[in-house]
Amino acid sequence: MNKIVYVEDEPEVGQLIAAYLGKHDMDVIVEPRGDRAEEVVIRENPDLVLLDIMLPGKDGMTVCRDLRAQWDGPIVLLTSLDSDMNHILSLEMGANDYILKTTPPAVLLARLRLHLRQRASVEREAPAPSLTPHKAMRFGTLSIDPINRQVLLSGELIALSTADFDLLWELATHAGQIMDRDALLKNLRGVSYDGMDRSVDVAISRLRKKLLDNATEPYRIKTVRNKGYLFAPHAWET
Repeated sequence: MNKIVYVEDEPEVGQLIAAYLGKHDMDVIVEPRGDRAEEVVIRENPDLVLLDIMLPGKDGMTVCRDLRAQWDGPIVLLTSLDSDMNHILSLEMGANDYILKTTPPAVLLARLRLHLRQRASVEREAPAPSLTPHKAMRFGTLSIDPINRQVLLSGELIALSTADFDLLWELATHAGQIMDRDALLKNLRGVSYDGMDRSVDVAISRLRKKLLDNATEPYRIKTVRNKGYLFAPHAWET
């Protein structure tokens, strides 16, 4: 069975959808509060997250944005808000889909199954990121150890998720070269950039913060307008 975390504050709606999906081999965990959603998702590690927008504690858009920074599974917003702006904003925040609650249950099920199939296909086909050469790489005060998957900055251990470490290694092994989103997504996840996926941008922003880059004018992991990102090999000297 596929496991789904459904964040919905209306008990009747949550129970109805959970019951329907449960009849189709989906184990649904309903969480009524937005400010507890991330904790539940990280703990349960579901195959898909279903989010309402209007939630107590934290709205669904914010949950989507914050969750995307630490979890790379499919996120689907299920809402009664029929708004093009909300639809666009949800995709910018990292959502995979935006579905109205008026959508027939069978159509909802089909779209969720589509995202689950796509996720399973990526996991099967994506090659493991290469971490060669195995010797630790050093750029001034920055040290990246692929064997122990550790990053040190000025002697301080930097805690990075698996996805963040793989992204940093991909950038560092191409230091001085511009890496576009398509190349990064293909190398790390085995998928092509569709023009809407913001997961790379979110991950880059997260890396910059952890590596003490300038958020307004980044100089360590630079943005090259309309081209991609560049790891600056000499920006770590001090």
